Amino acid sequence: MTKQSSPNTTPTITTLDNLAKLANYSLMNTLNSDPDATANGVDHTPRQVFTGHYVPVNPTPIKDPEYVAHSKSFFRELGFADSMAQSLDFTRMFSGDISHLPEPLRKVGWACGYALSIYGTEYYQQCPFQTGNGYGDGRAVSILEAVINGQRWEMQLKGGGRTPYCRGADGRAVLRSSVREFLAQEHMHALGVPTSRSLSLYVSKTEKVKRPWYSKNSHLQDPDLLISEAVAISTRVAPSFIRVGQLELFARRARKNEHPKALEELEKLILHLIDREYDDVIDNTLTTAEKVVLLAREFRSRLTSLVANWIRVGYCQGNFNSDNCAAGGFTLDYGPFGFCDVFNPQYQPWTGGGHHFSFLNQPVAAERNFHMFCTALQPLLVSEQDYLQQLNDIQKGFPEVMQAQMEAMWAAKLGLDTFDASLLNELGTLMVQTPVDYTLFFRELSSVPDDIESLKKSFYKNSTSNDMDKRWLEWLTKWQCLINSTTDTNAAPSRSREELSRQMKLVNPKYSLREWFVVPAYQQAAEGNYALVRELQEVMTQPYAEQSKDVERKYYTLKPPECFEVGGLSHYSCSS
Repeated sequence: MTKQSSPNTTPTITTLDNLAKLANYSLMNTLNSDPDATANGVDHTPRQVFTGHYVPVNPTPIKDPEYVAHSKSFFRELGFADSMAQSLDFTRMFSGDISHLPEPLRKVGWACGYALSIYGTEYYQQCPFQTGNGYGDGRAVSILEAVINGQRWEMQLKGGGRTPYCRGADGRAVLRSSVREFLAQEHMHALGVPTSRSLSLYVSKTEKVKRPWYSKNSHLQDPDLLISEAVAISTRVAPSFIRVGQLELFARRARKNEHPKALEELEKLILHLIDREYDDVIDNTLTTAEKVVLLAREFRSRLTSLVANWIRVGYCQGNFNSDNCAAGGFTLDYGPFGFCDVFNPQYQPWTGGGHHFSFLNQPVAAERNFHMFCTALQPLLVSEQDYLQQLNDIQKGFPEVMQAQMEAMWAAKLGLDTFDASLLNELGTLMVQTPVDYTLFFRELSSVPDDIESLKKSFYKNSTSNDMDKRWLEWLTKWQCLINSTTDTNAAPSRSREELSRQMKLVNPKYSLREWFVVPAYQQAAEGNYALVRELQEVMTQPYAEQSKDVERKYYTLKPPECFEVGGLSHYSCSS
């Protein structure tokens, strides 16, 4: 993310009137509205959108909203008083009713269209019109842009009702998926992984929708029930929600010359992206061609760093299509995501994701999205062959940059000054053959053990064979030699054991948002009990800390045997 604001110690925003003074709707003020849209935002029926960067649309309020949670840490950063989260007007606004806002807050929100490519291949089938002009924010409605402490934030309601891009769906999110996204964004930020942020979560006390889901202890790949679930709205916040898929849509229109302003709209969108996400690293006085090349290089840096961080903390995006890839280089969408329990290079929580979006294939998936990103920039450089060649070189360099990020990440996880491929490869083999809990293993290793006994806390088999014990001890001995060695005889003395342990523990979290923690939280929330949601929020926003013994007993533990291969817990086919 760009330009992190420093936390306020004293709340400066205590009412919506305070917040209204900070409103600054750059997208609506500088980009093109769909000329076929209604001015009042009553635009909730699926239709084709042929031009324009956004559609003005009103969110649909959930009925009888009830407060579930808010991000206390993010409120502090923004200077929001905690009391706002449960105030009547704040609750009304962030549960979808923007009809009574103080000026200059606007009484209409906006939704954007985008294209879809999966692993580098463009698709039209998800658009009900088979043209690609009906795919976009089907249930996400942005309602505010504000500049707070020098940082621009866009606030978007997930589950905010139907838009022209809803493809016939109801535009709602359910409490289950909303709890997952709210907690995941909180957790990822605390892990130090760039992400959209959680602001607030409200649930309807009376409004429900039907969703396919799994029966209790189902081992099926696909849901076998249609259940009634409470609708909810979570507010996610980011500098922008511009996706790679958005750039693709406008580039496709420009290449095909679908309307007279197609190329102009592509350029406006890309320059707007730079203003929103990259203004601190790209000089505004440069030409468009110069900006485009710098944008590609900077996005490559952010995207490779992001994916290396995902793997560092055991996160799998699950569905890393281009429309789920933020052009700002942060984690955008928490649909069928998951955190590794048992280490598996092909870990994939989404039954529809396949190997191409699996855990250790995420760098390749990122490369495919980066290819689509660069392809979307090309129409702006058609008459600038030198810059076009630079763009192509940046694209071709992605694997090398990605590999460097991965090697630096693995070296840090292992406490090494330099990456050692053979040590990592041998470790990966042992972790699969044993098998091993990904988070627990690296946290135990961070204590710099003398033997393998403490590492066995992370082993899913009660005992290992003498041969496996011997292999583990041999690996540990090699690792100990590497962390204690120094290649320069004139170098300062090696780090102390305590210092090495401290540094490793800053890289290897102790707590991870495992699905088997989240399931009982949203199940209890469905009964009106939000205590476990808030407890998880508290624990998972301190993922590197040595917390209380009670927390450790409850959350620093192996996945129970009864939780394996269970639908809706180990895997899921949908995440609505």
